[in-house]
Amino acid sequence: MSDKKVLVSGCYDLLHAGHVAFFKTASQYGKLYVSVGQDENLFRLKGKKPYFSQEERVYMVGAVKYVTEAFVSTGMGMLDFEEDMKRLKPDLFIVNTDGFTEGKARICKENNVELVVLERIPEEGLPARSSSSSKKELQFPYRVCLAGGWMDQPWVSKVHPGSVVVAQIWPTIEFNDRSGMATSSRKIAHEIWGGKIPEGDQVRNAQLLFGAENPPGSQYISGSQDQLGILVPGISRLDYDGEYWPANIENTFDKETCEWLSNVLHLIPMSPRPNGYDPLVDQNLKPEYVKELGDAGLKCYEAILSKNVNLLGESMTETFYAWKKILPNTVPEWVLDEMESKYIGKYPGAITSGCGGGYAVVASEEAIEGALKIKVRF
Repeated sequence: MSDKKVLVSGCYDLLHAGHVAFFKTASQYGKLYVSVGQDENLFRLKGKKPYFSQEERVYMVGAVKYVTEAFVSTGMGMLDFEEDMKRLKPDLFIVNTDGFTEGKARICKENNVELVVLERIPEEGLPARSSSSSKKELQFPYRVCLAGGWMDQPWVSKVHPGSVVVAQIWPTIEFNDRSGMATSSRKIAHEIWGGKIPEGDQVRNAQLLFGAENPPGSQYISGSQDQLGILVPGISRLDYDGEYWPANIENTFDKETCEWLSNVLHLIPMSPRPNGYDPLVDQNLKPEYVKELGDAGLKCYEAILSKNVNLLGESMTETFYAWKKILPNTVPEWVLDEMESKYIGKYPGAITSGCGGGYAVVASEEAIEGALKIKVRF
């Protein structure tokens, strides 16, 4: 074995053969040190606690014969190993191809550490394994709402008509539950179509999914922006006028436009909304406030078609403040403080991915430290 130090990092919950194969390959470069994510950090990033505690995960990883030492990472966020790298001073940092990010490359360069990117190759005779339960290409997309959210509820659009803008997102990462990314709609879609995106008219498929998610007697109706957002490719403007289903749908899946939007959107994890959270307790549905919300959707779609990041940011921020006016509980004070202190005013604009937090969605042509990148499907 080489005397070089090798560092890898990850969650390593539900340890499987793919992890062990990765450790085996990485250990061929030198003595292997494994930074294991903190419980608190994994909860912040994924919106749920790991199955095994950080102490158990360190114990299991450390018991693998290819590992020299395993320890709990000291940092937080997607780059939680940064301080550990400075302390350990490894010669190499190793990731799989699906674990590579520009942030990791930057940290390695700053610390004069060689970055090695490995293909995911299973042990001979064993299937390839990753922490995801199914291939990303076969998973349902997510959707992100950029402006006009809540206009898809009739009790809102009956006050004044308006538009919602949603973008279909490839599942390049597993987004948090209860963070406004249409995760509940995706779960029901998996039940109906068995893990594959259905063929045929996607608007019609969205109608079928809407009915399945909202059977008779449902106390709360999941808005149709969720079903349309995860099934209709590209970027959609949904115009609502007092009904559950939009009166008009405009859509673009132009490659250049979708790639532009992918490049200017940045998602930063926030705490997920708590269980039992009710955003509808306090309502102030004044027509002028609802008009502001619906008009923000129109502005947003125009901004995307013209690739105007400043106009896009304005529409996102206007939506965020309209939420605060008509449904104050959708923007708790801690969320408002975090958004205003970190994003609104510092970048062209920002919104949260859902009521009560989830992710900060920021419009910016400049990179944002610690942000997740998304890919709009076209």
